[in-house]
Amino acid sequence: MSKQKTLKGSFALCGKGLHTGLSLTVTFNPAPENSGYKIQRIDLENQPVIEAIAENVVDTQRGTVLGKGDVRVSTIEHGMSALYAMGIDNCLIQVNGPEFPILDGSASMYVDKINEIGIEEQNAPKDYYIIRHKIEIKDEESGSCITILPDEGFSLTTMCSFESKFINSQFATLDDMDAYATEIAPARTFVFVRDIEPLLKANLIKGGDMDNAIVIYERQTTQERLDQLADFLKVPRLDATKLGYIQHKPLVWENECTRHKLLDIIGDMALIGRPIKGRIIATRPGHTINNKFARLMRREIRKHEIQAPIYDCNEPPVMDVNRIRELLPHRYPMQLVDKVISLGANSIVGVKNVTSNEPFFTGHFPQEPVMPGVLQIEAMAQCGGLLVLNTLEEPERWSTYFMRIDDVKFRQKVVPGDTLLFKVDLLAPVRHGISSMKGYVFVGDKVVSEATFTAQIVKNK
Repeated sequence: MSKQKTLKGSFALCGKGLHTGLSLTVTFNPAPENSGYKIQRIDLENQPVIEAIAENVVDTQRGTVLGKGDVRVSTIEHGMSALYAMGIDNCLIQVNGPEFPILDGSASMYVDKINEIGIEEQNAPKDYYIIRHKIEIKDEESGSCITILPDEGFSLTTMCSFESKFINSQFATLDDMDAYATEIAPARTFVFVRDIEPLLKANLIKGGDMDNAIVIYERQTTQERLDQLADFLKVPRLDATKLGYIQHKPLVWENECTRHKLLDIIGDMALIGRPIKGRIIATRPGHTINNKFARLMRREIRKHEIQAPIYDCNEPPVMDVNRIRELLPHRYPMQLVDKVISLGANSIVGVKNVTSNEPFFTGHFPQEPVMPGVLQIEAMAQCGGLLVLNTLEEPERWSTYFMRIDDVKFRQKVVPGDTLLFKVDLLAPVRHGISSMKGYVFVGDKVVSEATFTAQIVKNK
């Protein structure tokens, strides 16, 4: 089972803000398990903290801006992209101003610092949200669309179309997150000359220059107007008749701009709050639709907070009915686990196929057969018993008995034809023969019942 990760130590990066032009320092610190990403404005009174989640995004016009009350932090996407892609789950980020420094316009410096300081594995399991079906969001007006499909890992394909002969249509793909550091992180942000003047009028990009962005001059303007922009930005004047890319460093890749769009998507997906297993296909992405998609994903996760285990009936079981009978004393009609499909040190997944021939349906109820809830709890406990007894040298000489059952909830009735999946996790190591567990029963992708229970392992006389 994958574990959560944080930084081994703290690191800081200094530079100017893209929009404010301020000299800024951002510091990335280790954080406890299950704390996620948090951003702290240490320059303000009481040093307020903003949780880095999609619902806290307050602006997406020229970057991703988080807000809480009157507190704002902008241009966070490059740093968040590096954290997520490098597998960091928990991090406290402190910044002494209203935005992260733009650095060189890419995520490379963040990646380099993460590699330099190191990554530390924590004890808590990494809580992946696994995509089971297609999820999609569209913006008919802009033509933007983001789709996520089931996949074994996290991967992305981005397709962009610009009104420019220099970058008309491009695509970029990242199939393996291990390639992020070399294939995506160095991709720099970009801007069209035609967009610079409106940004300046909006009091933005005060810190923009040729060292932190690719500038694309693809619509000819007058020499006077171009000279005015060059003087304002404090860069050398250019010949207004020569169109093309303007930057000190040449393009790393022909599709560098689209790779940067992919970088931004990862940064905005970091605000979902959980690592994802799925493949994203993004057409004409931008921070606005990225955030709408991240919010949609958070709603989807809330609906399926506890995900059902993946069950492939073609896969051979970890334990068949004969092995189960070797471990458990239960026999017909009280053996309620047909097979085990997953077994770890602290977790087990079992299966029961509910048929119309179950003996309890005779009286519960003749006209509307419903599996008694107490038997669902019993079945979970049997799974828990298999988890614990499997670790003993002579399991047939031991039995498990309920000591306590808490937090029982029944959400949906179980009827003939249902296939039950039991997922049981140890809440703490077994001590003095006492075991505490949390169990869920699923039908399809829905939780039908759950309980926390304590059992005692007793040696048979």
